[in-house]
Amino acid sequence: MYTALRLQRKLRQRLRSGDAEIVVVAPEPYMTYQPFLPEAAAGSISPRHVVVPLRRVLPHCTIVIGEVSGIDHAKRTATVTTLASGEDGTGALEIAYDEVVLAPGSVSRTLPVPGLADHGVGFKTIEEAIGLRNHVIEQMDIASATRDPAVRDAALTFVFVGGGYAGVEALAELEDMARYTSRYYHNIKAEDLKWILVEATGRILPEVGEDLGRYAVRELRGRNIDVRLDTRLDSCEDRVAVLSDGSRFPTRTLVWTAGVKPAPLLAATGLPLDERGRLVCTAELTVEGVEHAWSAGDAAAVPDLTAAETGRTTAPNAQHAVRQAKVLADNVVAALDGAPLTEYRHSYAGSVASLGLHKGVAHIYGRRLKGYPAWLIHRMYHLSRVPTFNRKARVLAEWTLAAFFKREIVSLGSLEHPRAEFELAAGRRPRPGGDDCQ
Repeated sequence: MYTALRLQRKLRQRLRSGDAEIVVVAPEPYMTYQPFLPEAAAGSISPRHVVVPLRRVLPHCTIVIGEVSGIDHAKRTATVTTLASGEDGTGALEIAYDEVVLAPGSVSRTLPVPGLADHGVGFKTIEEAIGLRNHVIEQMDIASATRDPAVRDAALTFVFVGGGYAGVEALAELEDMARYTSRYYHNIKAEDLKWILVEATGRILPEVGEDLGRYAVRELRGRNIDVRLDTRLDSCEDRVAVLSDGSRFPTRTLVWTAGVKPAPLLAATGLPLDERGRLVCTAELTVEGVEHAWSAGDAAAVPDLTAAETGRTTAPNAQHAVRQAKVLADNVVAALDGAPLTEYRHSYAGSVASLGLHKGVAHIYGRRLKGYPAWLIHRMYHLSRVPTFNRKARVLAEWTLAAFFKREIVSLGSLEHPRAEFELAAGRRPRPGGDDCQ
């Protein structure tokens, strides 16, 4: 989206005259600002303010909602399956191009853990974030109503696997939210909720440094969160999380945030990939050895020109992706004009992470901050990065209002089954369903 946004601006005259066309193919009609997913899950931000509608911000681009199933770069064509492909019987679209920008990002990296596919839930989309919020509150409703101690214990046990940004921030924000929500239940106390973070290595949040990582562990454990380092999830069959240290936790909530992998689309392009499945790119963000193909973000292995040692690639994070998009768009325009290309070069600025309301860690330009100052920097940094003034203003307004009003504790799980009530009224038994973490 950032690349198309800049291309739209740089090619304005050519787009108006019809000399150029920008086609954006995406599976969803919006871009998700993923750093705000934990706050959306906690109810601090409205879900609609975490996403940016493509048609609004890219009015001069052709938006195609669909999934690319293959690319024939020799013919310069992309095969796209749209929502209408199965309805009108015409099959997939074939879109011709002159230059192709591949930025499909990444997907959750799962492991063959028994029961994971049946009971786990990820944390990469707005649907998963809001579904998880609804699920947590629903489990508290179940625990409050049941007379079975085993059901109550499993409902109030929440297991998160993965100690990176997604896992730690999601757990911290949801724990904050659930602890606040518990005050409105007559038979649930905050200490009744059991939160477990499972991390296979010896530290969490490696991006912020070892010292702040240890501080984050102390902070979480001080909130009665069970942090298990050097521990793996061996199984989660029958809603029982079995850890490599022998522990067993009956649970109705298992959140998997243990890493990501490049989007499967890349394997269908025929373009050169590295050992991790990413496109091998040059510092100019072209696909190495291939003309008219470009990439950036999680899908691209881009040389890190600021690293001391050779062979290193830039980290797969938003800090690089947003800046790469700018250079990529400029280089596409330069290539069209026959001008020299610019190398992508960006020194690491630092990392910020939230540990819940008013708590955080930050490592910015060599300075280490924690607690409230780090949390404030975390919010201000991401507010400055979320696209469009419209979104910035809405998010800031919600944060401001939250300082004067109480949290919302409503679960809207029925949104996931909107026809259930109508089917019941029509005399049909609603079809069983529910999110995978139930």
